[in-house]
Amino acid sequence: MPSPRVSALTREDITAAARRLRAARPAKWTAIIDGRELPARPLILEAAGVPPNDPTNSHQAVKILKDRGFDVRYDGKATPDESRDQSLVAMEKLIDQLRGSCKGEDSLVEAREREHRLEK
Repeated sequence: MPSPRVSALTREDITAAARRLRAARPAKWTAIIDGRELPARPLILEAAGVPPNDPTNSHQAVKILKDRGFDVRYDGKATPDESRDQSLVAMEKLIDQLRGSCKGEDSLVEAREREHRLEK
């Protein structure tokens, strides 16, 4: 569990810390803030003003960053976002419903074939 100071961070606190932070070494978990890729855990610790030996781990830092709406990456690649997955499922469900609403007793192909037979 992250320390209380870390849990209380706001998006503004993290953005301000990102301006101050100078990344010293590469990290697996990073966040994109103001066009810069910064290490997730050091960024959170800097924003909270806690020492480097704070019990907050990288996964907790990533969760905080995601909850505050930041783009988080693992080893330079974007991570899957659960809210995007949920919206994709909702969109697919809507498309299936629309497909079903176009179905009727007669299909468009059958109607065209019937019209073609009547024209002859």
